[in-house]
Amino acid sequence: MHTIWKGSISFGLVNIPIKLHAATEDKDIKLRTLHKECHSPIKYEKVCPVCEKEVKNEDIVKAYEYTKGKFVVLDNEDLENLKKENEDKAVEIIDFVKMEQIDPIYFDKSYYMSPHEGGSKAYSLLRKALEESQKVGLAKMVIRSKEQLGVIRVYENTLIMETIHYPDEVRKAGDVPNVPNEDKVTQKELDTAILLIDQLTTEFEPEKYKDDYRTALLELIESKRTGKEVVTAKPKETATNVTDLMAALQASIDRTKPKKTVAPRKKAAPKTKKQA
Repeated sequence: MHTIWKGSISFGLVNIPIKLHAATEDKDIKLRTLHKECHSPIKYEKVCPVCEKEVKNEDIVKAYEYTKGKFVVLDNEDLENLKKENEDKAVEIIDFVKMEQIDPIYFDKSYYMSPHEGGSKAYSLLRKALEESQKVGLAKMVIRSKEQLGVIRVYENTLIMETIHYPDEVRKAGDVPNVPNEDKVTQKELDTAILLIDQLTTEFEPEKYKDDYRTALLELIESKRTGKEVVTAKPKETATNVTDLMAALQASIDRTKPKKTVAPRKKAAPKTKKQA
Protein backbone atom coordinates (compact mmCIF):
# COMPACT_ATOMS: atom_id res chain seq x y z
CA MET A 1 0.00 0.00 0.00
CA HIS A 2 1.46 3.34 -1.08
CA THR A 3 2.77 5.63 1.70
CA ILE A 4 1.65 9.25 1.34
CA TRP A 5 3.12 10.68 4.57
CA LYS A 6 5.69 9.76 7.19
CA GLY A 7 5.92 11.29 10.63
CA SER A 8 4.90 10.66 14.19
CA ILE A 9 1.82 10.91 16.34
CA SER A 10 1.94 11.90 19.99
CA PHE A 11 -0.38 11.98 22.97
CA GLY A 12 1.10 13.17 26.24
CA LEU A 13 4.70 11.87 26.39
CA VAL A 14 3.99 8.92 24.08
CA ASN A 15 5.43 9.28 20.57
CA ILE A 16 4.54 6.84 17.74
CA PRO A 17 6.41 6.82 14.38
CA ILE A 18 3.75 6.22 11.71
CA LYS A 19 3.01 6.12 7.99
CA LEU A 20 -0.23 7.25 6.34
CA HIS A 21 -1.90 5.31 3.53
CA ALA A 22 -5.03 6.29 1.57
CA ALA A 23 -7.91 4.19 2.88
CA THR A 24 -10.24 4.78 -0.06
CA GLU A 25 -9.89 5.01 -3.85
CA ASP A 26 -11.85 6.80 -6.54
CA LYS A 27 -13.30 4.28 -8.98
CA ASP A 28 -15.13 6.76 -11.19
CA ILE A 29 -14.78 5.93 -14.89
CA LYS A 30 -12.76 8.65 -16.60
CA LEU A 31 -14.14 9.58 -20.03
CA ARG A 32 -11.99 11.49 -22.53
CA THR A 33 -13.34 14.27 -24.74
CA LEU A 34 -12.66 13.83 -28.47
CA HIS A 35 -13.10 15.99 -31.54
CA LYS A 36 -16.24 14.60 -33.20
CA GLU A 37 -14.77 15.01 -36.69
CA CYS A 38 -11.42 13.18 -36.34
CA HIS A 39 -11.74 11.54 -32.87
CA SER A 40 -8.54 13.16 -31.58
CA PRO A 41 -8.35 13.94 -27.82
CA ILE A 42 -9.08 17.59 -27.09
CA LYS A 43 -6.09 19.52 -25.76
CA TYR A 44 -6.61 22.09 -23.03
CA GLU A 45 -4.06 24.88 -22.87
CA LYS A 46 -3.35 27.61 -20.34
CA VAL A 47 -3.89 30.83 -22.27
CA CYS A 48 -3.67 34.42 -21.05
CA PRO A 49 -6.86 36.20 -22.22
CA VAL A 50 -5.08 39.57 -22.37
CA CYS A 51 -1.83 38.58 -24.08
CA GLU A 52 -3.71 35.99 -26.17
CA LYS A 53 -0.89 33.46 -25.96
CA GLU A 54 -0.17 30.16 -24.22
CA VAL A 55 1.47 30.51 -20.79
CA LYS A 56 4.19 28.12 -19.59
CA ASN A 57 4.30 26.78 -16.02
CA GLU A 58 7.39 28.84 -15.16
CA ASP A 59 5.47 32.02 -16.08
CA ILE A 60 2.59 31.31 -13.66
CA VAL A 61 2.44 32.68 -10.10
CA LYS A 62 -0.06 32.09 -7.30
CA ALA A 63 -2.12 34.94 -5.88
CA TYR A 64 -5.06 35.64 -3.58
CA GLU A 65 -7.89 37.75 -5.01
CA TYR A 66 -8.89 39.90 -2.02
CA THR A 67 -11.34 41.94 -4.09
CA LYS A 68 -12.56 41.78 -7.69
CA GLY A 69 -9.56 42.21 -10.00
CA LYS A 70 -7.04 42.94 -7.21
CA PHE A 71 -4.52 40.30 -6.10
CA VAL A 72 -1.81 39.65 -3.55
CA VAL A 73 0.96 37.64 -5.26
CA LEU A 74 2.52 34.88 -3.14
CA ASP A 75 6.07 33.77 -3.99
CA ASN A 76 6.79 30.04 -4.30
CA GLU A 77 9.63 30.45 -1.79
CA ASP A 78 7.26 31.92 0.81
CA LEU A 79 4.77 29.08 0.31
CA GLU A 80 7.47 26.38 0.47
CA ASN A 81 8.91 27.81 3.70
CA LEU A 82 5.46 27.96 5.26
CA LYS A 83 4.71 24.42 4.11
CA LYS A 84 7.99 23.03 5.51
CA GLU A 85 7.55 24.86 8.80
CA ASN A 86 4.19 23.16 9.37
CA GLU A 87 4.98 19.74 7.89
CA ASP A 88 7.89 19.30 10.29
CA LYS A 89 5.41 19.18 13.15
CA ALA A 90 4.20 15.82 14.42
CA VAL A 91 0.57 14.76 14.54
CA GLU A 92 -0.53 15.81 18.01
CA ILE A 93 -3.66 14.45 19.68
CA ILE A 94 -5.11 17.47 21.45
CA ASP A 95 -8.35 15.98 22.83
CA PHE A 96 -10.27 12.72 23.31
CA VAL A 97 -14.03 12.66 22.68
CA LYS A 98 -16.90 10.26 22.12
CA MET A 99 -17.35 9.37 18.45
CA GLU A 100 -21.12 9.94 18.54
CA GLN A 101 -20.53 13.60 19.44
CA ILE A 102 -19.15 14.28 15.95
CA ASP A 103 -21.77 14.76 13.23
CA PRO A 104 -20.97 12.95 9.93
CA ILE A 105 -21.13 16.28 8.05
CA TYR A 106 -17.66 17.05 9.39
CA PHE A 107 -15.97 13.97 7.90
CA ASP A 108 -13.84 14.29 4.76
CA LYS A 109 -11.21 11.62 3.86
CA SER A 110 -9.88 8.46 5.48
CA TYR A 111 -6.26 7.37 5.94
CA TYR A 112 -4.92 4.13 7.40
CA MET A 113 -2.08 4.53 9.89
CA SER A 114 0.70 1.93 10.15
CA PRO A 115 3.57 1.91 12.65
CA HIS A 116 6.94 3.02 11.33
CA GLU A 117 10.26 1.59 12.52
CA GLY A 118 10.24 1.08 16.29
CA GLY A 119 6.64 2.21 16.70
CA SER A 120 4.78 -1.12 16.98
CA LYS A 121 4.47 -1.20 20.79
CA ALA A 122 3.31 2.41 21.14
CA TYR A 123 0.92 1.84 18.20
CA SER A 124 -0.61 -1.15 20.00
CA LEU A 125 -0.88 0.87 23.21
CA LEU A 126 -2.86 3.68 21.58
CA ARG A 127 -5.09 1.19 19.73
CA LYS A 128 -5.90 -0.72 22.92
CA ALA A 129 -6.47 2.47 24.93
CA LEU A 130 -8.94 3.80 22.34
CA GLU A 131 -10.83 0.48 22.30
CA GLU A 132 -11.06 0.26 26.09
CA SER A 133 -12.08 3.89 26.59
CA GLN A 134 -14.48 3.82 23.61
CA LYS A 135 -13.20 7.23 22.58
CA VAL A 136 -11.45 8.78 19.59
CA GLY A 137 -8.54 11.19 19.45
CA LEU A 138 -8.76 14.66 17.90
CA ALA A 139 -5.47 15.60 16.24
CA LYS A 140 -3.87 18.26 14.01
CA MET A 141 -1.46 17.71 11.13
CA VAL A 142 -0.50 19.13 7.72
CA ILE A 143 -1.34 17.16 4.56
CA ARG A 144 -0.76 18.59 1.07
CA SER A 145 -0.06 22.12 2.30
CA LYS A 146 -3.21 22.29 4.41
CA GLU A 147 -3.50 21.99 8.17
CA GLN A 148 -6.00 19.25 8.85
CA LEU A 149 -8.11 18.42 11.85
CA GLY A 150 -8.47 14.65 12.20
CA VAL A 151 -10.18 11.94 14.19
CA ILE A 152 -8.04 8.94 15.13
CA ARG A 153 -9.98 5.76 15.82
CA VAL A 154 -9.77 1.98 15.51
CA TYR A 155 -11.12 0.28 12.38
CA GLU A 156 -10.78 -3.49 12.00
CA ASN A 157 -7.74 -3.63 14.32
CA THR A 158 -6.04 -0.76 12.43
CA LEU A 159 -5.69 2.85 13.47
CA ILE A 160 -7.38 5.12 10.98
CA MET A 161 -7.44 8.90 10.73
CA GLU A 162 -10.51 10.63 9.34
CA THR A 163 -9.78 14.21 8.32
CA ILE A 164 -12.66 16.46 9.30
CA HIS A 165 -13.73 19.96 8.29
CA TYR A 166 -13.22 22.93 10.56
CA PRO A 167 -16.48 24.47 11.85
CA ASP A 168 -16.13 27.53 9.58
CA GLU A 169 -15.93 25.19 6.54
CA VAL A 170 -19.39 23.74 7.25
CA ARG A 171 -22.17 25.93 5.93
CA LYS A 172 -25.02 26.79 8.25
CA ALA A 173 -28.11 24.63 7.85
CA GLY A 174 -30.22 27.69 8.61
CA ASP A 175 -29.12 29.22 5.30
CA VAL A 176 -30.79 26.45 3.27
CA PRO A 177 -33.81 27.99 1.50
CA ASN A 178 -37.43 26.84 1.68
CA VAL A 179 -37.03 24.56 4.69
CA PRO A 180 -40.39 24.39 6.55
CA ASN A 181 -40.24 25.53 10.17
CA GLU A 182 -43.09 23.32 11.39
CA ASP A 183 -44.11 19.71 10.72
CA LYS A 184 -47.56 19.92 9.13
CA VAL A 185 -48.36 16.21 9.13
CA THR A 186 -51.17 14.20 10.64
CA GLN A 187 -50.62 11.47 13.22
CA LYS A 188 -51.85 8.86 10.72
CA GLU A 189 -49.27 9.97 8.12
CA LEU A 190 -46.53 9.84 10.73
CA ASP A 191 -47.53 6.36 11.95
CA THR A 192 -47.55 5.07 8.36
CA ALA A 193 -44.11 6.56 7.66
CA ILE A 194 -42.68 5.00 10.85
CA LEU A 195 -44.21 1.63 9.92
CA LEU A 196 -42.54 1.82 6.51
CA ILE A 197 -39.19 2.67 8.13
CA ASP A 198 -39.53 -0.30 10.50
CA GLN A 199 -40.23 -2.65 7.58
CA LEU A 200 -37.14 -1.43 5.70
CA THR A 201 -34.84 -1.45 8.73
CA THR A 202 -31.96 -3.94 8.53
CA GLU A 203 -28.34 -4.48 9.56
CA PHE A 204 -25.79 -2.43 7.62
CA GLU A 205 -23.94 -4.73 5.21
CA PRO A 206 -21.77 -2.53 2.94
CA GLU A 207 -20.97 -5.43 0.58
CA LYS A 208 -24.54 -5.54 -0.74
CA TYR A 209 -24.45 -1.98 -2.06
CA LYS A 210 -23.11 -1.59 -5.60
CA ASP A 211 -22.53 1.30 -7.96
CA ASP A 212 -25.16 0.33 -10.56
CA TYR A 213 -24.33 3.22 -12.90
CA ARG A 214 -20.60 2.38 -13.01
CA THR A 215 -21.39 -1.30 -13.63
CA ALA A 216 -23.81 -0.47 -16.46
CA LEU A 217 -21.33 1.98 -18.01
CA LEU A 218 -18.53 -0.63 -17.96
CA GLU A 219 -20.85 -3.17 -19.58
CA LEU A 220 -21.79 -0.65 -22.29
CA ILE A 221 -18.11 0.14 -22.97
CA GLU A 222 -17.24 -3.58 -23.14
CA SER A 223 -20.14 -4.38 -25.49
CA LYS A 224 -19.07 -1.60 -27.85
CA ARG A 225 -15.44 -2.72 -27.69
CA THR A 226 -16.21 -6.38 -28.46
CA GLY A 227 -18.66 -5.30 -31.15
CA LYS A 228 -15.84 -3.36 -32.80
CA GLU A 229 -17.65 -0.05 -32.29
CA VAL A 230 -14.33 1.67 -31.71
CA VAL A 231 -12.72 4.73 -33.24
CA THR A 232 -9.08 5.64 -33.74
CA ALA A 233 -7.64 9.11 -33.53
CA LYS A 234 -6.59 10.39 -36.95
CA PRO A 235 -2.82 11.00 -37.05
CA LYS A 236 -1.80 14.61 -37.39
CA GLU A 237 -0.60 15.43 -40.89
CA THR A 238 2.82 17.01 -40.79
CA ALA A 239 4.56 18.18 -43.90
CA THR A 240 8.20 17.07 -44.25
CA ASN A 241 11.03 19.46 -45.02
CA VAL A 242 11.49 17.78 -48.41
CA THR A 243 7.88 18.38 -49.35
CA ASP A 244 8.02 21.95 -48.15
CA LEU A 245 11.28 22.56 -50.06
CA MET A 246 9.94 21.05 -53.31
CA ALA A 247 6.75 23.07 -53.01
CA ALA A 248 8.75 26.25 -52.47
CA LEU A 249 11.04 25.50 -55.43
CA GLN A 250 8.12 24.74 -57.72
CA ALA A 251 6.35 27.91 -56.68
CA SER A 252 9.51 29.91 -57.38
CA ILE A 253 9.89 28.34 -60.83
CA ASP A 254 6.26 29.03 -61.68
CA ARG A 255 6.67 32.62 -60.57
CA THR A 256 9.82 33.22 -62.66
CA LYS A 257 8.65 31.54 -65.86
CA PRO A 258 8.49 34.07 -68.71
CA LYS A 259 4.95 34.71 -69.74
CA LYS A 260 4.05 33.63 -73.28
CA THR A 261 3.05 36.60 -75.39
CA VAL A 262 0.96 36.26 -78.52
CA ALA A 263 2.25 38.49 -81.37
CA PRO A 264 -0.48 40.68 -82.89
CA ARG A 265 -1.58 39.53 -86.32
CA LYS A 266 -0.56 41.90 -89.13
CA LYS A 267 -3.40 43.36 -91.15
CA ALA A 268 -3.38 42.38 -94.83
CA ALA A 269 -2.47 45.23 -97.19
CA PRO A 270 -5.38 46.49 -99.35
CA LYS A 271 -5.35 45.17 -102.94
CA THR A 272 -4.40 47.67 -105.74
CA LYS A 273 -6.20 48.02 -109.11
CA LYS A 274 -3.36 46.25 -110.94
CA GLN A 275 -3.57 43.28 -108.57
CA ALA A 276 -7.24 43.15 -109.22
